[in-house]
Amino acid sequence: MTSTRIDRRRLLGTGLAMAGLPLLGARGAFAQQGGNIRMIWWGGDERARRTNAAIDKFRAANPEASVEAEFMGWDDYWARLATQVAGGNAPDFIQMDYRYMFEYARRDAIRPLDEFLGAELDIADFGQVNLDSCSVDGKLYGGNVGVNAFSVVYDAKAWDEAGAEAPSLGTSWDGFAEKCAAFAAGNSRSRVYATADGSGQEGLFEVWLRTQGKALYTPEGMLGYDAADAGRWFAYWAEMRKAKSCVPADVQALYKNSPETAPIVSGSAVTDFAHSNQFESYQKLVQAELSVVGAPVLEGGQPGQYLKPSQMFSISSTSKEPALAARMINFLIRDPEGARLLGLDRGVPASPEIREAILPDLNDSGRKVVELISSLTPQIGALPPAPPKGAGEINAVQIRVSQEVGFEAVSPEEGGAALVDEAAAILKRA
Repeated sequence: MTSTRIDRRRLLGTGLAMAGLPLLGARGAFAQQGGNIRMIWWGGDERARRTNAAIDKFRAANPEASVEAEFMGWDDYWARLATQVAGGNAPDFIQMDYRYMFEYARRDAIRPLDEFLGAELDIADFGQVNLDSCSVDGKLYGGNVGVNAFSVVYDAKAWDEAGAEAPSLGTSWDGFAEKCAAFAAGNSRSRVYATADGSGQEGLFEVWLRTQGKALYTPEGMLGYDAADAGRWFAYWAEMRKAKSCVPADVQALYKNSPETAPIVSGSAVTDFAHSNQFESYQKLVQAELSVVGAPVLEGGQPGQYLKPSQMFSISSTSKEPALAARMINFLIRDPEGARLLGLDRGVPASPEIREAILPDLNDSGRKVVELISSLTPQIGALPPAPPKGAGEINAVQIRVSQEVGFEAVSPEEGGAALVDEAAAILKRA
């Protein structure tokens, strides 16, 4: 798969150069009511069931149109899409990921959608932040299918039993530590801690940095923090371990970046950290009823959280039916019928009106996630730059260094310096 990804860049670049990628489909063609479009997306069987049902509904409402759809897993998706684009056989309707959007847009492989706004695409109520999150160089390249946010997941009943106040929206980092210490003082359960150890959580670290006006990465692809910042982050969690407010290092080391291995699922902690689209997975694995809130904040600080487009729908620049594809995008993300059929599988709808429309069809977990996104929306900051090459490797370094600090093999300050040195080296050679 690795070699295929390397080839994808070459294939994409070569194919685009050969084709010249003219923006086919003059505005006059948009008046056509019928047409045929091909759609491609990644996902599993449940997503396929939902998407095919929505496509059927779109066909029923547009009997003059036909839609040919295919889907596959993430691992095969990008190689197949790049091959089709390079071969001049790109699908009209493309499910796009934020990380890949910049590459496809700047190679003119996908089409700006601005000309459809207010007509085929009625998405003004998505808000500027959600429109910007699907834009490149000031042009809109995707319809936001759903948004996602980092979150704190907790067992409210366990907090009550310990006589401590659970985390809530707006809890500060200092307040979070105080609440966890209160849980430790009142807790009577054996080897159960207030929270998982978040020092290795890249998403939580990013929120913490952003509250201080910093970031994981700059727009130029460099580190957005220094060794002192990382050292203070590791020191915060060292103090939490010392106070027995978070799980010990040997427990946290069992976490393998999956809900199944999380401390709250193993019963070692009553609070954990996850992206909002993972909440239902956590709830299915835990007998206790879970709740979800935003990450801690810095009093007087900047917004730490942001809404990330879980994915978006784009249109190939070579599509001969761009207006029809835009109408189908609008049906899936802005029409209550289409959005209801897609559900929350691709994230929480960006439109407040659509969120309200689908609420009656959601279970308790789904409603909690929608309420989380709605409560965070007024407080979120701008979307950060796309992660540079090597970011995944740096995430792995953070996890390893956090464990070295957790096991007291190095001090928090030494861990901070090690993380920054290794991250800088990775970015230099990436």
